[in-house]
Amino acid sequence: MVQPATAANRRQGAFGLTSCGLLLATIAFGASDVSAQSASRVERPAVAQPARRIVVSIPDRRLALLEDDQIVKVYDVAVGSPTSPSPTGEFQIVRRLENPGYYHPGVIVPPGKSNPLGTRWVGLNVKGLGIHGTNRPASVGGNASHGCIRLRNRDMEDLFARVKVGDRVSLIGERNEEVARVFGAAPDSARATETLTARNKNDAAQEDALRGQR
Repeated sequence: MVQPATAANRRQGAFGLTSCGLLLATIAFGASDVSAQSASRVERPAVAQPARRIVVSIPDRRLALLEDDQIVKVYDVAVGSPTSPSPTGEFQIVRRLENPGYYHPGVIVPPGKSNPLGTRWVGLNVKGLGIHGTNRPASVGGNASHGCIRLRNRDMEDLFARVKVGDRVSLIGERNEEVARVFGAAPDSARATETLTARNKNDAAQEDALRGQR
């Protein structure tokens, strides 16, 4: 049963429909006063931050986090379905949300185990396009989303902690030299599918067990 929208939900609905067929959630933003004493702080030289970038190979259904062009970590993902493919090109992170809500005409799903966005949302600079968790871990590794990039919740939480607003995101639709360098040779599809299916079944069972403990 869908509960009536609260004032908070109406504010969240102002984000608009996503390209994944969703409405984004909002989070409460806290503000802290800056003490007048802050002006007397000794300024230290800024520490150079590594150039961070996410690379998604749509044909491989994998995501890599790079820092200074070096691979930090690689994750399995779900990408857009044939009827709602993921876009390709260069993007940028503009929003990070913890425990987002799911909004669709006539449907409101609060944060929790049934939320299709999982536990984290990283929004890109195209309205409604993002990288997020899922309540269907077995779908990871397939062409299953409405265009967004979908990770298992534990992987999404790990990635979320590593990225910042302003980081670049490359969604690549065909294998090229960079994809081969980052992800290696194209896997044997039959063997890869069999391995991924077994892994997803195991991951789904583990997440179900964790839900039962919460």
